[in-house]
Amino acid sequence: MLLRKMQMDRDDLIDLFSEFGPIVLRRMFSGFGIAANGVNFAMSLRGGIIFRVDEDTVARYEAEGAKPFEYQTSKKTVVVRSYRHLPERLYDDPEELAVWAREAVGAAQRAAARKPARKKNASSSTPAQPKKAVPKKSARKKAAAKRRKRQAT
Repeated sequence: MLLRKMQMDRDDLIDLFSEFGPIVLRRMFSGFGIAANGVNFAMSLRGGIIFRVDEDTVARYEAEGAKPFEYQTSKKTVVVRSYRHLPERLYDDPEELAVWAREAVGAAQRAAARKPARKKNASSSTPAQPKKAVPKKSARKKAAAKRRKRQAT
């Protein structure tokens, strides 16, 4: 399909995911991040569409010969095994693409559930006490000089 060989624009992606439902597109790298219901589950880059996978879904991609996402840094090739390229045939089948997209959303949700929650205050679980404003060094010197002057008089 011609769309896969070129950069897909917003309208192409919205059309392709029409059977899946509404998506949110955010500019990233050389393309778009794709999200649904607040879950980032795919990317559309120059190389095509890449879906989130996990141990529950990766076998399906392997059976289709879908390669892991990879990119080049100045020193090496980085392989991201948690994302796989969408099989070519799905670009022409929005109904089946919707099934795969739902599975990718599930994989992204499971990955998010496995991540530990971020701590807002690393020192304790109680709310942090506001710190007292500490004057800058020059202000402290001026205040000390005023105190000495008052004490001298």
